[in-house]
Amino acid sequence: MPKYKRVLLKLSGEALLGDLQYGIDPNTIQSIAKEIIELVNSGVQCGIVIGGGNLFRGEGLVKAGIDRVKGDQMGMLATVMNALALQDALSNQGGQARVMSAISIHEVCEDFILLRAIRHLEKNRIVIFAAGTGNPFFTTDTAASLRGVEIDAELLIKATKVDGIYDSDPKQNPNAKKYDRLEFSEVINKNLKVMDATAMVMCRDNNLPVIVYNLYNQGNLMRIVNGEKVGTYVGEGEC
Repeated sequence: MPKYKRVLLKLSGEALLGDLQYGIDPNTIQSIAKEIIELVNSGVQCGIVIGGGNLFRGEGLVKAGIDRVKGDQMGMLATVMNALALQDALSNQGGQARVMSAISIHEVCEDFILLRAIRHLEKNRIVIFAAGTGNPFFTTDTAASLRGVEIDAELLIKATKVDGIYDSDPKQNPNAKKYDRLEFSEVINKNLKVMDATAMVMCRDNNLPVIVYNLYNQGNLMRIVNGEKVGTYVGEGEC
């Protein structure tokens, strides 16, 4: 029996790369879709926020000389492309998914309307929230915390390439220490950078716990929703 009824999954755009340097790896996105469908079939309602870093990163575009607002808008469009690709992968495996965008692209996907999103979730449809918050200067991490709070999710699950939060980069430091549990204040004060500070503060202020886990370890998503200790738990109460 799953421990959680409704969760928000945060996927980075880079999660779709697989072994590629750019774009979307078909095998990787199908594998991710398979785990999400298994989650929903277990009775868990799932919203997803997806980034666009595999296609465009607003921050990188700004460094290249593009206006910050325009760069962020391009990044938002990249998230829509990724959301449509994930929707297709989910549909190919029998899942029902809806893409809801924070910016209006009526011919491509639905606008984000909160009550409609909740209705989709109640019908066991996977809701993919695209275009971040719809505003420049905000990351998709902040969008994930915002959507998680809005849909009354019980848990925000942050998918990464490592198996939790460390005190330093484990790829650079073989002696990096992994945390099993942290409070929001520790993540913010230690500047652990797993999510931006705005996202963490929003989760803290709205009592939305976060679990950071390794996306590429098959079965981790189901283990999390079943209450097993996977990755790093961030929250003020008991995990």
